[in-house]
Amino acid sequence: MPRIAVNGIEIEYAETGSPEDPLMLLVSGFSGQMTRWPEAFLKGLADAGRRVVVFDNRDIGLSTELAGKVPPSPETIVKGIAAGEPVHERVPYLLDDMAADAANLVDALGADQADILGVSMGGMIVQLMALNHPEKVRTLIPVMTTSGDPSLPPSDSVAIEALTAVPPERTPEAIADQAVKSAAAYGSHPDIRNSDDDIRKLSMDAMTRSDRPMGVARQYAAILAQPRWHERLERVSHPTLVLHGAVDTLIKPAAGEDIARRIPGAELNILDKWGHDMPEKMIPVLLDLIVPFLDRHAPGAR
Repeated sequence: MPRIAVNGIEIEYAETGSPEDPLMLLVSGFSGQMTRWPEAFLKGLADAGRRVVVFDNRDIGLSTELAGKVPPSPETIVKGIAAGEPVHERVPYLLDDMAADAANLVDALGADQADILGVSMGGMIVQLMALNHPEKVRTLIPVMTTSGDPSLPPSDSVAIEALTAVPPERTPEAIADQAVKSAAAYGSHPDIRNSDDDIRKLSMDAMTRSDRPMGVARQYAAILAQPRWHERLERVSHPTLVLHGAVDTLIKPAAGEDIARRIPGAELNILDKWGHDMPEKMIPVLLDLIVPFLDRHAPGAR
C-alpha cells in the first residue's frame, strides 16, 4: 500500500473507487488500523461515486510511529485537567494534530475538499477538521462519537475497563480473547454482532500487521488531553449527518445527540441494536443513510 508525506510524518493509505470521483476520507477510531474498515462498506461508498480513502492514523498500523515519546499516565492527565493545569502541553500530540494530519492528507491526495467520516476517536478528529480546517471539508459524518462535553453521561464501567484492558501476555491469542470480551462489553446486540470467530480473526490479523502498544498509549493521551471543543460546534456550517448506536455503552447515544443539537441543521440517526462496532449486518443500514446524504450534497447537486 502507498505512503504519503503529510504534516511532518508519513501516512499509509489505500484507495477504493475511481480517482476521478469526489474524495471521501474515512478516519479510524482509537488504536484502529485502516484494515478494520469492512470491505463491503468501502465498496458500497465507491459504488455510490466516491473515491474512498482509508489510512492509518499516526502511531498506528504502518504510518509513522512517534517512538520514544512517553505520554503522562491517564491518571496524571485526568488529575492535571481537574487542577486546571495545561496538560495539553505535556502530551506528545493532540487530536488537533491528528486533524491536521487528515486535512493535509486531503491536500496531498490532490483534492480541494473531502466528505469526511470518522468513527469514535475518528469522529472527534473529523469534528476538529471541520472546526480547524473548514475549507477542506465538504460534508461531515461523525459516527459513534462525542462532542467532547465533559458533562455528558460517562461510559459504562464495564465498557471502559474492556477498552483499556491489557492482557497479561501480549500474544495474538490473548489480544483476540480480549477483542471478543470487548465486543461483548460495548459491541452491538448479539443479533447483529459479528461472530466471535470473525472478531478473533480480525484482531489477530491486525496484530500480525502491526503491534504498537505505546502508540495506543499516546493516542489515548491525545484523547484525554485534547482541549474540549463542544462549545465551538455551533460554528460548523457543513452539511452534517450524525450516526449512533442505541446500545453503545462506550460512547452513549446522548453524546451523538449532543453533537446534532450543537451543529446547525445536523441530521441525527440513532440505530436500534447497534453498539460501538461495525458489524457486517449494519453495513447495508449505514449505506442506506450515508449514500442519500452524500447525493444530496454532492458537488453540483441541487
